[in-house]
Amino acid sequence: MHPVTINDDIINEAIDELVTIGDLLRWGTSQFNGSDIFYGHGNDNAWDEAVALTLFVLNLPADSKDAILSARLTKTERTAIISLFATRINERLPVAYLTNSAWFAGEQYYVDERVLVPRSPIAQIIQTSFQPWLGDKQVLRALDLCTGSGCIAIAMAHQFEAAEVDAIDISFDALEVATMNIFDHGVEERVIPMQSDLMNEVLREKYDLIVSNPPYVDQEDMDSLPQEFIHEPELGLAAGFDGLDLVKRILVDSLNCLNDDGVLVVEVGNSQVHMEQQFPTVEFDWVEFAQGGHGVFVLTKAQLLAHHDEFKTALSALN
Repeated sequence: MHPVTINDDIINEAIDELVTIGDLLRWGTSQFNGSDIFYGHGNDNAWDEAVALTLFVLNLPADSKDAILSARLTKTERTAIISLFATRINERLPVAYLTNSAWFAGEQYYVDERVLVPRSPIAQIIQTSFQPWLGDKQVLRALDLCTGSGCIAIAMAHQFEAAEVDAIDISFDALEVATMNIFDHGVEERVIPMQSDLMNEVLREKYDLIVSNPPYVDQEDMDSLPQEFIHEPELGLAAGFDGLDLVKRILVDSLNCLNDDGVLVVEVGNSQVHMEQQFPTVEFDWVEFAQGGHGVFVLTKAQLLAHHDEFKTALSALN
């Protein structure tokens, strides 16, 4: 097995001896497989990571045909691709940050280290219009809480063409990225970015749908995150000992921000176990994802009301 870093001798040898796109992809895949990099930011294997970086450098579309594998590369092209491969391994930078690009719900978004790399399974239920939970309800106002890159808010605006979507984040840096994406996707008249500490600035608003992918990583997982996650803003990951510091606030505040037949959707990832332990009487509807993913629950306003005292007690215990 190769060492977990690529030195200049290995890089120069590759630049001198590899010729075609296929050569580069094979070499990059071998290097990735021989390293201890972590796949968790869009791709789940070495080949796809190598393909993404190679096509980015060559300005080729993601659906390029296999015929390009035999295409010869210039030394400048080889150097650029191999340098990105080396950076991916040596610095453990996610591919999305190297290319400033990520895909979510079938659409491409700009990303950098001011925001998390989009990867939420919530994309799957956006594409199915949150069925069956919304039924025949029309979504006219929606909230994306902890919007980050803005991908969830924008995807909801694409899915619900009559909806206005508020996109909230506490981070001004994240909102700069979200605003870029909002304009890039042409939804600036319906998606409104705003700075707020969770719902503090919209407590008098009413929404048909509130969706949140908040920070939810518990302390145990924060202490053992792969190096790739260190490049992401900690503000978007860490959420206290059990990962539920923000979620408990959302459970309390969303009650008054939902219309009577409104729905709350929240991702808690691995902290699902803490939710079930701390709220054993709450019948969370945990979403089953056809394409993988876990830790997303759905609650109706009626359920939030029925368990409001429990949620307030849990929130008070944090203070």
